Amino acid sequence: MPLTSIHQARKGTAGPVWLAVCGALLLLPAALFAQDEKPGIAVSTIEPGEPLPAGWKNLPVAHGKPLTQYTFVHDGNTTILQADANRSASALMHVGNIDLVRTPVVAWRWKAKGPIEGADNRVGSKEDAPARLVFLFDGDKSKLSFFDRAKMDLAKRLGGEELPYATLMYIWSTTAAPGSVVANPHTNRVQMIVVSGLSGDAGHWRSVRRNIVQDYERVFHEPPGRITGYGLLTDTDNTGTTTRAWYGDVEFLPGP
Repeated sequence: MPLTSIHQARKGTAGPVWLAVCGALLLLPAALFAQDEKPGIAVSTIEPGEPLPAGWKNLPVAHGKPLTQYTFVHDGNTTILQADANRSASALMHVGNIDLVRTPVVAWRWKAKGPIEGADNRVGSKEDAPARLVFLFDGDKSKLSFFDRAKMDLAKRLGGEELPYATLMYIWSTTAAPGSVVANPHTNRVQMIVVSGLSGDAGHWRSVRRNIVQDYERVFHEPPGRITGYGLLTDTDNTGTTTRAWYGDVEFLPGP
């Protein structure tokens, strides 16, 4: 997919931050990604300074925009993943290897230095977040509205790739209270659930546990299809600012 097409689409009809990430992920050969027996990322088992583990790729969202830097660093006696965004936007992604029947629950911990100045997840030109957990889903696109199908067809013509049927994000945000659902300002096929961002959250580790199946059904009003990709995203490209966040282990567990 030409990166210039991604940039044009992101600024135009298709718009959302996930457009290029999804396109780049879907275009990469599956052989480049290790199909781990256990999904998730065990950050604490990686030595500081090591490269990304097999199966994980730092994918840009648009041509000409800097990558968010993801590095493994010390935090006391354990390793964490540090994300540094400087007017940048890229996602640390893995192809989907999650069995939602066996492991519908995701558990992780993260810490954000603080809110991003000027960010508002309800406004396209301000739609940044210090920390996100992103899930891409397959589904029957024939069930979508004419408007949604038209936008997907346009994106495919511009970039040559299929977009996800739906995207669910968990975000660190001060836009709305934790538990709130924020629709992406460009498309309702991307729904964001605020899970951190209270006044006391900045600079502190927060542990989060969510049932992906239940959350998907809540925001999209149907059972989820197959997860085609998932990952982490720290971005400040819309606000033109800087931010830093940290991620711990991300693991998938049986319900409830």
